[in-house]
Amino acid sequence: MVLHNPMVLSDKRILITGASAGIGRACAILLSQLGAKVVINGRHLESLKDTLQQMSGGGHSIAVFDMANTDELCEWFKSLSQAEGYFDGFVHCAGIQVTKPIRLFDQAFFDETMHVNLASAMAITKGFRLKRDRNKQGAIVFVASIAGLIGQTGNTLYGASKAGLMSLTRGLSMELLRDNIRVNCVAPALVDTEMVQRTKNSMTEAQFQHMLDQHPMGMGQPEDVANAVAFLLSDAAKWINAVTLPVEGGYLAN
Repeated sequence: MVLHNPMVLSDKRILITGASAGIGRACAILLSQLGAKVVINGRHLESLKDTLQQMSGGGHSIAVFDMANTDELCEWFKSLSQAEGYFDGFVHCAGIQVTKPIRLFDQAFFDETMHVNLASAMAITKGFRLKRDRNKQGAIVFVASIAGLIGQTGNTLYGASKAGLMSLTRGLSMELLRDNIRVNCVAPALVDTEMVQRTKNSMTEAQFQHMLDQHPMGMGQPEDVANAVAFLLSDAAKWINAVTLPVEGGYLAN
């Protein structure tokens, strides 16, 4: 008897944005191990080459593009689909995080954060939904943050952008039902990535330790988030839609 594993992704092609490092890189590695054909995106070619070298199997490729170019994103995705083939799903990890208190707020800070973290998600989804085979279920996973569910000093605008991404998940999940596309989201807490190291460098040791102490299970690893992403992309989650899944080591229960 052959057992069916709904987590296997061997018949799927997946795009991962922000795959140069951190959670995006971990997703690329894991999805390749699960058999997916993965196209990795980021702004820096050399970093993407490093990711590619750590991936398993073949048939993967690199697609350099800056997600900040939202007006060009839809056409870019259409061209990418023509070159690579049909995409079954994508993971949107690209984003920015700058710790800045309200006294330093300005229009440029707002525009950049919302543009990169929220507008890019809408623009790439616009491209993904074009010319879909409705007999094949598509899957989108946005990577948000626990900051969208809580309040954090100096992280208010970032949290607002990620809360917007969660709202976008719910809205798009209904709008794209007719296209047979599921839209879900993960909300990681403190994960050991380059972004968190930059946050640590902007704090005192005591401030960062306070943040760490709020995580009963300690700091997460990128692979912990990648596992949740892989589940939401897979057929194991084929009846799960519009969900934001916290991946937070007990943070919300603390």
